[in-house]
Amino acid sequence: MPKDTTTVLSVDLLPGEHWWGGAVADGQLMPFGSSTSHRRNLATNAGHADHPTAGANQSAPLLVSTEGRVIWSEKPFTLAIGDGCVSAETEQPEAPELRRAADRTLRGAYRLASAEYFPPSGDAPAREMFTGPQYSTWIELPYTPTQAGVLSYAKALLSAGFPPGVLMIDDRWSVDYGDWRFDAGLFPDPAAMVDELHSLGFSVMLWLVPFVSPDSPPFRDLRARGLLLEDSAGSVIVREWWNGFSALLDTTNPAAMAWLGHRLAELQDSFGVDGFKFDAGDLRDYRPDDKPAAGSGPVDLCEAYARFGSGYPFNEFRACWKMGGTALAQRLHDKPPTWDDAGLLSLVPEGIAQGLMGHAFTCADMVGGGELSAFAPGTPVDQEQFVRYAQCAALFPMLQFSIAPARVLDEEHLAAVLGAVALRQEFLPLILDLVDHAARTGEPIIRALEYHFPGYSGVTDQFLLGDSVLVAPILEQGATSKRVVLPPGDWAATDGTVYPRGTHDLPAGLASFPVFRLVR
Repeated sequence: MPKDTTTVLSVDLLPGEHWWGGAVADGQLMPFGSSTSHRRNLATNAGHADHPTAGANQSAPLLVSTEGRVIWSEKPFTLAIGDGCVSAETEQPEAPELRRAADRTLRGAYRLASAEYFPPSGDAPAREMFTGPQYSTWIELPYTPTQAGVLSYAKALLSAGFPPGVLMIDDRWSVDYGDWRFDAGLFPDPAAMVDELHSLGFSVMLWLVPFVSPDSPPFRDLRARGLLLEDSAGSVIVREWWNGFSALLDTTNPAAMAWLGHRLAELQDSFGVDGFKFDAGDLRDYRPDDKPAAGSGPVDLCEAYARFGSGYPFNEFRACWKMGGTALAQRLHDKPPTWDDAGLLSLVPEGIAQGLMGHAFTCADMVGGGELSAFAPGTPVDQEQFVRYAQCAALFPMLQFSIAPARVLDEEHLAAVLGAVALRQEFLPLILDLVDHAARTGEPIIRALEYHFPGYSGVTDQFLLGDSVLVAPILEQGATSKRVVLPPGDWAATDGTVYPRGTHDLPAGLASFPVFRLVR
């Protein structure tokens, strides 16, 4: 098909209709409606000039609407919204599909899409990913994790009153990129370290990327075996990423992934490592003219990486193409420690977007933000923002910390964060029930109010945990109250006060934020 030929599905918006989908990075623009003007090429996850977000998160060729309508394509398309219509443009000869659910609601649309295009696998990530917080060494020990440092980090968390959970040893625990062995100079006895962490109640995960440092022994071996990604001329690619220049493992090549699987099995068998944080593999890491062993472009390489990772119960992904309904733990991309659209304000809309693309098992990035450049030595932490971030993230399916809270918070703010963790423990039975429900049905765990209460698509700073708990996090600096929109029913706050449907201005001190249960 000529490259200048496109197949277009164009759909006129119905009165009052709103849409979610495409790319999680556009979550704050969602729901898309009649006043929206937006364009994103899902083949590369590159946004319109007016919204040039990098797209370093999940994406899918899917749109679902409040009128029960679904747009889906097996291949990527360019999403365009404006002038009263939504369109999907593709260079494939097959046009994207338009379907409409019998239940003409957002929930009806999502359930149709899930059943038809990404049915639930029946599995969820490891239980431990939800039962305790996750702790990453990324901000606390950036590029410098050591055996002593990791153990000290874990023990300091317990001493500060935090429960054990999943501990992720982040970047540069290994000899090199692609040489996935513990650096013996930094980790003299990894098995003893993992045993001690297990005895303290932690599960242990290791960070990795699908990259291989040039001229390293693994690079020479993989190149000789034809397992590295090549360009159109048949030459091995060496490409820049955030840590320098590396070759890329061809994730679509079964032999390449078998090689990686063997390396990871050695880490599990020899040292007792529980699982892996699968970083990178973004669409931005690949080019349309790369020549993978299978598939035809960036989306196939990205999807193959996630498919490989889904074989590990302890996993984490930050970037993904399709793969809805699978047992993948999906994190929002690294956030700055700010109150604006890039930071705290992005969590709820992007978390909701994740769920409506089929990713139920979500995490709101690291509490306070995971953007390393914002945490230079000596930079003070905004303690109020850290608390509000923890409160917002606490009732997401998964909760993750990186900065050791006791190191950067005073007594009052630390107590507020511990209070958010304690509140999560109160709701943990419900969260675990919803994890099981998501594995069986594919339904999101956190949901837009619109999902169960049609007519509430404009509420984007609150979310439902399942169908009967409403969470209204404090997202404004210095706020001492929260304007809460309650849908039909009577809603009991954590202090037992029952509120009817409507808008309520409620007080919220530093240690509190509005959470309600539907009572009838």
